[in-house]
Amino acid sequence: MPLLGLLIGGVDFKQFKWVLKTAEGATPPVVMEYGVFIQTLFDFIIVAFAIFVAVKLMNKLHKKKEVKKPAPKPSNEEVLLTEIRDLLKQQNTKI
Repeated sequence: MPLLGLLIGGVDFKQFKWVLKTAEGATPPVVMEYGVFIQTLFDFIIVAFAIFVAVKLMNKLHKKKEVKKPAPKPSNEEVLLTEIRDLLKQQNTKI
C-alpha cells in the first residue's frame, strides 16, 4: 500500500507495543503489540471498503429493467359499470 504509506507519512503501526513485563534472565519480555492490531484493523477497513464499492458497482451494472406488462382486459362487469357511469355523466350534463 504505497499510496497509503505516503498519506500517513510512512508510519508502520506494527512497531508500536507496550511492554508489560521486562525480560528476566532466559524468559522473554511480556509485550502487548497493539500496533499489529491497529494495522490489521486498518487493512481490514480498506479491504472491506473496496469490496463494498465493487459490490455496489456490480449491483448497479446488473440492475434489471422492469418489463411493463400490458394492463389486463377489464372483466365484463367492469365494462358494464363503465358504460353505466358514462351514461350517467351524459344525463347529468344535459340537465
